Amino acid sequence: MGGMTLLVVGLSHRSAPVGVLERVAVSLVDHGAVLNQLLGCAHVDEALLLSTCNRVEVYAEVTAFHGGLADITDVLECRSAIGVHELSEHLYVHCAQTGVEHLFSVAAGIDSMVLGDQQIIAQLRSAYAKAEEAGALGRSLHEVVQQALRVGRRVRAETGIASAGPSVVSEALAAASAVLAGAGGATGLAGRRALIIGAGSMGGLAAAQLRRSGVAEIVVANRTEAAAQRLAARCTADGTPARAVGLAGVSAELPAADVVVCCAGGSEAVLGIDQFAVSSAPLVVCDLGLPRNVEPGVADVPGVTLLDLGAVARRAEQQGTGSGAVEWVRRLVAQEVRDHLAARRTAEVAPTVIALRRQAAEVVDAELLQLDRRLPGLDADVREALARTVRRVVGKLLHPPTVRVKQLAESGAGETYADALRELFALDPQVAAILTGTTRTE
Repeated sequence: MGGMTLLVVGLSHRSAPVGVLERVAVSLVDHGAVLNQLLGCAHVDEALLLSTCNRVEVYAEVTAFHGGLADITDVLECRSAIGVHELSEHLYVHCAQTGVEHLFSVAAGIDSMVLGDQQIIAQLRSAYAKAEEAGALGRSLHEVVQQALRVGRRVRAETGIASAGPSVVSEALAAASAVLAGAGGATGLAGRRALIIGAGSMGGLAAAQLRRSGVAEIVVANRTEAAAQRLAARCTADGTPARAVGLAGVSAELPAADVVVCCAGGSEAVLGIDQFAVSSAPLVVCDLGLPRNVEPGVADVPGVTLLDLGAVARRAEQQGTGSGAVEWVRRLVAQEVRDHLAARRTAEVAPTVIALRRQAAEVVDAELLQLDRRLPGLDADVREALARTVRRVVGKLLHPPTVRVKQLAESGAGETYADALRELFALDPQVAAILTGTTRTE
């Protein structure tokens, strides 16, 4: 039997600069189209696309490694308009077991820009929902992603890696607070005026963090003003004065702002250098968009400090790696990977086991039917005793090979033994695979 293989192809803050990441990044608007492109590839049967502020990754079940890799790379190349050779310098590839390990590590938060990033679970769950909506998920990806989400939740419940609720947003605002404190504002963010551009999940995190920091006022701007109004209303209800404006009103709000958080999404910058006036008052602009929300030239405006994702990554690296916690999580992830792969291998031989037992049951039933025809007057109690005896003998004969094939599957050798069983007993496990929902693509 042929099968599919989990293939991960991607790039992240660890492998590529922000300039490359933003060219490959996929917006919410384009997410479905890119999934459809992937599903249209010759060697891709299932696909999930994870595009965040610090990574773009494709998780796919492919029918051939090299063919699948070429297919996915072509989609990313067309997406970014980056030559395949330049793009390949920044791509990483994981297959089968290493692919599962990478996915579980991502969900656990130990591959994030900020160790234990609290956003990644929600981002992975959102990517799963989009793939499901696009019809891009089959049994294999569904199972491994659901397990990854469980691993992520377990890590956060059993370890202290995310006890402080870290995120890219919190790191950016910590850096902004340090800049403002260093400019003569001993209180950092407390008492400051904040402008948030973008009312999505990242904007919500920014608002919560700013409230905890004691800002005096929050202004929320968004393409859809109704969403900005909802976030502003939540801020006000939680005790921090807030109001909403449309994107057209951003320029008018900038002179009064001390800190700006940009997380608007989209493929074009929402803040340009022409919107900033020279001011003696310090202004910190946190650009958390991928692609960038702020034109890089803003960094040259006097009085303005621009913190982009690259700056956040450098700060997170300087804060240390939390090596003890990371090692704890890595051991947990490694055990979860072993358990998942063992369960998957066992599931792969299940159709053969079911087919063998089904064939044996059919032989027993046929022989008992022949017995009824030859001895129609056989006492019912005697017939029932004979039937139980025959079924018990057959069950005992089948028990060792079926148990053994499952044991071998856990160690990785089960498929070879399953092949031998199919050949020796002329089995058709496809019938059982259909009944159990484990059909594999040939």
